[in-house]
Amino acid sequence: MPLFAANLTLLFKEYPMMERFAAAREAGFEAVEVLFPYDHPIPEIRAALRLNELDLVLINCPPPNWTGGDRGYAAVPGLSERFRRDFRRTMRVAQALKPRHVHVMAGRASGMVARATFIENLRWAADEAPGQSLTIEPINTGDIPGYFLDDFDLAAEILDAVERPNVNLQFDTYHAQMITGDMCATWEAHGHRAVHVQVGGPPKRHEPSEGEIDHAAFFARLDAEGYDGFVSGEYHPKGHTEEGLGWIASA
Repeated sequence: MPLFAANLTLLFKEYPMMERFAAAREAGFEAVEVLFPYDHPIPEIRAALRLNELDLVLINCPPPNWTGGDRGYAAVPGLSERFRRDFRRTMRVAQALKPRHVHVMAGRASGMVARATFIENLRWAADEAPGQSLTIEPINTGDIPGYFLDDFDLAAEILDAVERPNVNLQFDTYHAQMITGDMCATWEAHGHRAVHVQVGGPPKRHEPSEGEIDHAAFFARLDAEGYDGFVSGEYHPKGHTEEGLGWIASA
């Protein structure tokens, strides 16, 4: 059975943010994600993790203001100074919270200049924080129109060009299915690069027990292939979060 984590930005929204840690622990999770911890007091998050004996497996690199803000800017030409300033801020947060991975968001951009900007910024970030695992994640443009990293082949090209051991792939089954129409074939081609997996049921991004993907078979495949990273539930629950966690029992 894979190691499961709960994305507290999307799950347990029945509770205020700082109460979601206890709810996740009560539901049986031993690890969590918090996409943007910047709007909450970091000492409180650290205390909640410790009190509930939870590992933090992922945070996102800024923007800190997700509501209405840019979806990252690591690939946006002309914003490298802003990216680097806020990456250092992320690293200060990471030093306090000890996340296993930091997802570096590319932002909305296109073209070869954006590609070169993303590669340059990722190389800089990897060298700035050599002890921190960094990830990049293809995201479908139905969810984020204009997002630069919208293709798994492009992600592979970027990783090969960056060529840093601490920069790897974040694989989301929902986004993979929405981008390619065949999550399993996409994993076959690119799964060897993945250090972190997220799951959600397409097309509506509900529980992994819903939609077009046989996640139970996928979990069995992860076990068979010896995947030793976390699998995080990152989806919009159809109802109360606890009522929809049966997908874990299917693993």
